[in-house]
Amino acid sequence: MSGGPAAASLPTSVAELRALVVGLVEVDAGLHEVVAAKDRQIASQEQRIAELERRLGADSSTSSRPPSSDSPYRRPAGGSSRKSSGRRPGKQPGDPGSTMPLVDDPDEVVTCDPGCCGDCGHDLSGAPVLGVARRQVVEVSPPPRPRVTEYRVVSRACPGCGAKATAAAPASVCARVQYGPGVLARAAELLCAHYLPVGRASRLMRSVLGVSVSSGFMAGVRARAARALESRFLPRVRELLRGAGVLHVDETPGRVEGGLRYVHIAATQYLTAMHTGGRAKTDIDAGQVLPGYTGTIVRDGYAGYAHLIDAHHAWCGAHLIRDLRAIHTADPDTQTWASAMATTLTDANTAAASARATGQTVLDPRVQATIRNHYRGATALGIHTNSARAGPLAADALTLAQRFRTHEDMILRFVADLAVPFTNNQAERDVRPVKIQQRTSGGAWRTLTGLADFAIVQSYLSTATKWGQDHYDVLHQLFTTGAWLPPAAEPC
Repeated sequence: MSGGPAAASLPTSVAELRALVVGLVEVDAGLHEVVAAKDRQIASQEQRIAELERRLGADSSTSSRPPSSDSPYRRPAGGSSRKSSGRRPGKQPGDPGSTMPLVDDPDEVVTCDPGCCGDCGHDLSGAPVLGVARRQVVEVSPPPRPRVTEYRVVSRACPGCGAKATAAAPASVCARVQYGPGVLARAAELLCAHYLPVGRASRLMRSVLGVSVSSGFMAGVRARAARALESRFLPRVRELLRGAGVLHVDETPGRVEGGLRYVHIAATQYLTAMHTGGRAKTDIDAGQVLPGYTGTIVRDGYAGYAHLIDAHHAWCGAHLIRDLRAIHTADPDTQTWASAMATTLTDANTAAASARATGQTVLDPRVQATIRNHYRGATALGIHTNSARAGPLAADALTLAQRFRTHEDMILRFVADLAVPFTNNQAERDVRPVKIQQRTSGGAWRTLTGLADFAIVQSYLSTATKWGQDHYDVLHQLFTTGAWLPPAAEPC
């Protein structure tokens, strides 16, 4: 019986059927290979996306980036490593409050006296006074006219010989018209203590003090203050810093003339010295503090300080905690060593702080041994976990774990020497005004000279503040009798 066209297209032998099956199997294998390749590509892309998200999500709380690099539209996810004290925010129960006090000699007294009774309308003139409640309003006055002192330099002809004799004006009065030290001090205070750009500072001088000054004058005041500090203040503070037992050092970039320059700082609780330069070791040494220094330098992991071999080095614990948090947050199930190391460091800091609070100069050797055992255990786990793993996260984690192994003494310096703090917060706080001034001035410095002058004046104001001195007072002294000088490395 004859079939139709479809029957004619069917295989007519077992050999043809076998060939068809073999072809289908080959097609299926090819499809499996394509799917497997797509799966590998998807897995690779997922890994890359995860790595990019990890790097994109890094901020000052999960890396060594400065807080100034954080986006203003996103709050950092990581919280502080400090533990809660259990107290509510704000004023604590039992602490004395503060209110505006009444002054005893007000400039004007206005008496509010009732004229008649509010109930019956009786005239109250001459009625007994039952009490007087005092209420005061504190108001500012318009800026007064600047006080102008005129020096009339008289010349006379000598009746004996006919020579001309001219009186001597005060040494500080050297121009036909000039501003006094009070104006100079206020201008320098607005620029370097309140971080205002020169244009806004000049407008504020006119608004508050009634003194009309130009932007060029304001910029010149900062330079004039810096030159006055170079001769006595800077050599004095550098000498005292070189004799300190522990120094905090750091560097921060500043945008200048289309590029980056760095402000370097060396500081203690009572002293600050800053200078500008590049980032090489010669630029670090240009501050004239660190070369030959034999105390302990607290710093971050920047290798530019490694040439200072006469000093002990201590690694800032806050930077390390942020690095550990970044690794653990990216893969909390695998990178458990990072959490263990962070706990070890924070517990060690708590133990060191408690020992200092009780007057101890050395941490108990048994406590030190326990800390080192936990430290080395977390380090070994980090290296073991990531040695056989692939990917950027594992590579970063392995690098960090090896860093902990290589620099154990440097990282645990605060445990071995209680005079060494856990963090480098002192230097970071003291150098922060450079970033604040840059931000308020449009994101960049116009000239390197302006940045260098700001660093010098800020060194002066920071040191004076640490000694309880008022900004205006020390600046007024600078423009009259000369710079205020710190009496010692620290109060006796």
